[in-house]
Amino acid sequence: MPGLPDHRPLACEFYRLEDPSVPLGFWEKWTPLVQLKLLIFVACCFIALDRVPNSIWNPTYREFIYVMGVLGIWRYSWWMTHWMRALYFANVKYPRMRDAAAQTWARGWRPRHVHFQMTTFREHREISEAVIRAIVSEIRSVGVPATIWLGSSEASDEQRIARHLKLVGQDCDITLRIIRQNQPGKRVAIALILRAMSRAGLGRNDIVIFMDGDFVLHPGALRKCIPLFALDAELHALTTDEHVLVRGPRWMQSWLDMRFSQRRLAMQSHAVSDRVLTLTGRFSVFRATHIVSEEFIRLQEADFLDHWLWGRFRFLSGDDKSTWYCLLKKGVRMTYVPDASGTTIEVVDGTGVKRMVENLRRWSGNMLRNGQRAIALGPLRMPFFIWWCCVDQRLAMWTMLFSPMLAVAGTMKLGIGFFASYVVYIAVTRFMLSMVLFTYARRVDLSFIWTLYANQLLNAAVKVYMMWRLAKQKWANRGNQKQGFTGNSMVAALRDAVATYLTLLSFASLMIVVMLYTGLVNVPSMDAFRILLK
Repeated sequence: MPGLPDHRPLACEFYRLEDPSVPLGFWEKWTPLVQLKLLIFVACCFIALDRVPNSIWNPTYREFIYVMGVLGIWRYSWWMTHWMRALYFANVKYPRMRDAAAQTWARGWRPRHVHFQMTTFREHREISEAVIRAIVSEIRSVGVPATIWLGSSEASDEQRIARHLKLVGQDCDITLRIIRQNQPGKRVAIALILRAMSRAGLGRNDIVIFMDGDFVLHPGALRKCIPLFALDAELHALTTDEHVLVRGPRWMQSWLDMRFSQRRLAMQSHAVSDRVLTLTGRFSVFRATHIVSEEFIRLQEADFLDHWLWGRFRFLSGDDKSTWYCLLKKGVRMTYVPDASGTTIEVVDGTGVKRMVENLRRWSGNMLRNGQRAIALGPLRMPFFIWWCCVDQRLAMWTMLFSPMLAVAGTMKLGIGFFASYVVYIAVTRFMLSMVLFTYARRVDLSFIWTLYANQLLNAAVKVYMMWRLAKQKWANRGNQKQGFTGNSMVAALRDAVATYLTLLSFASLMIVVMLYTGLVNVPSMDAFRILLK
């Protein structure tokens, strides 16, 4: 609109940070200081390898060599497989898709209409305004009519967004439709929007974007995503790259940067098989064919699981996993677009530890609840690699815990020298993995080395804990929703007691296996049983 300032859709507009979607040059990323730190770390590792007694690889204790060797070969081979597939996707498969999409766009193809399904809940004003400016900028750049379907529970959120949309989007053909939810929860908001879309008569090939109210799109996201649906009639969903900006503890920014680097590698690997393992609610694009069906909508508003301990319970979070599972059953294609992105703005109060634990519990619970039913579909309903990835997610939580338990058992048997060797082993192996992750991160952060190990260990422990508490759900940033927490009834108390018993049994059983394997304890002989029975 003439006379209005240029509203760039960047989180840095408010927080004075650089746009993370713009890649850094080599010397900006690998600065002399970074290279010096890496050199010092490598030198320390070499000194430790030379000076620390080599207790792990001592041939006298072959059981440690065998188990760490077998687990290491398995896990690092799996990492290498993902990395090789990711490199193939980034350098061969996706460039072909990108170039074909660009040609389609250049020839003048445009979608008939673009629909934004967006939910918001008591968002900060400056964040909501940045999100709206980003959407308007993208709609303006593609030059097609659009509808923003806003799901909310607060009149103040609706008024703020409506005012800002009118201010910055007067030159665009944008319709704002507000759907006030009558029950709490993001799932209800999404389902109500989808029902409204269904009544509006969306075409089968209309483009529908699912996004959160705190996700600021980077320039060009729509232009890179939308033409892919014109190229492939079997493509029904895609998800994009994500960045995060934490207004809070520095360590949490580093932790999330590391996790998003892992996500980029894994998503590109999965996309080689024309599937992904989640269609993130932050920003995903869908063909309207299936998402306005009753099955899809019901999975959003009332997805549930029947559990032998907790009975039937509804899912509180994990709407992105429900959309993924529904489309996975349909056998349709999904993909990942690595050069379309946006930034999630996380406002974290306090130390951030509570938010991290809550996030891990929520993410782990979503994975476990949906992973088991995805595995039950079988490898014939999806590419085998994707099915095995679902299986591996459940195996990895046990193998990750086996290693530190082996370190404890080895220290008890061989002394503190074994623990020192284990620390060096972790430093070297996580350094090698971090060097891979650095290629997917915007900046080189040496804290990845220890954050990666801590994240793996904590994530595995939380998954085992949540495995017996699938009905227990909490979502603090969506109105502090809770489900499945202990009540006053005897049944609730008994269920909690059983869950606690099974959790302790799981950890204890794994530790006993480690102790038996390392010879710290021995299985009693039959003669010992005969003596006891006399």
